[in-house]
Amino acid sequence: MKGKNIPLALLLFLSQWGWSQQNEPVYFEGFAQGTTYHISYFDAKDRFLQRQVDSILSDFDLSVSTYNPKSVISKINRNEATAVDGYFKVCFAKGKSIWKATKGAFDPTVYSLVNGWGFGPGKKQKLDQQKIDSILVFTGFEKIKLKGDQVIKKDPRVKLDFNAFAQGYSVDVIARYLEQMGITSYLVEIGGEVYTHGRKPDGSYWTVGIEQPIDNKTEANPNKAIVRLENLAIATSGNYRKFTVENGVKLAHHIDPKTGYPTKNNLLSASVFSKECITSDATATGLLVMGLDKAKDYLAKHCEIEAYLIYSDEQGRFRVYETPGLKAILTEVHP
Repeated sequence: MKGKNIPLALLLFLSQWGWSQQNEPVYFEGFAQGTTYHISYFDAKDRFLQRQVDSILSDFDLSVSTYNPKSVISKINRNEATAVDGYFKVCFAKGKSIWKATKGAFDPTVYSLVNGWGFGPGKKQKLDQQKIDSILVFTGFEKIKLKGDQVIKKDPRVKLDFNAFAQGYSVDVIARYLEQMGITSYLVEIGGEVYTHGRKPDGSYWTVGIEQPIDNKTEANPNKAIVRLENLAIATSGNYRKFTVENGVKLAHHIDPKTGYPTKNNLLSASVFSKECITSDATATGLLVMGLDKAKDYLAKHCEIEAYLIYSDEQGRFRVYETPGLKAILTEVHP
């Protein structure tokens, strides 16, 4: 699976300052899904579980990565007869749920458009209105369904892309594994998407930073805010990491499923907090496609999630909209 162009959309605070010798965490980092991961946890048995985590992430890629030609999703996109697995089923169900909730702003059937604009594993195409219209004919989650272990398409050209939220789900998968191993204090981060559980042994919170959305494909940006997390996921979607410039025009990698074009609005970054990272990840993408006003309306109707939105005003200055529940856990960083 392709990552979201790191350095991280979230800057992690994983230093061990203030931890006593007997309470040192287990920490390891690695490479998966075209991005990096960082995992830190406290374990009375002091087990080092990186090999097991790498194995789980490898199996995960074999299910839902469009960058792996042997994966389940790649076979389905090629219309090869194949039974789906548990990972695929969860992604499909969550994708359908968020698609309905966002009224199509989030749509995993944009794969052909994502490829056409040069943001997927396929070759970039020269897209004009006629070509885009022809792709939109077979774009839309209503054109595909899951029946048992089989995917059924109304049009064989329909192709799925779970990359906008599968990374968040992989965080949930690893978190669930750690809990199965009896670990109750941990932080899992994959490609900038995060879930934490419990607090550290000294009672302190796990903390992460939300970056300023400055166009930057390779380096870390300064933090805009710092958040204390406990039993909570955060995923950030933004247009400042993965983009191209054509004829002086910036093209973001988020594709509007209704128009077929990269999104154009003043919402620069959406960080979503929920109990599951898959929900945070998918919703963040949907909000970014909606734009600021529709995103605010959506959040007002969905009190089960919290969000921190960074947008630009008419003078190009960063402005923030945050839902009320974040006030107790989020601190703005002022230069």
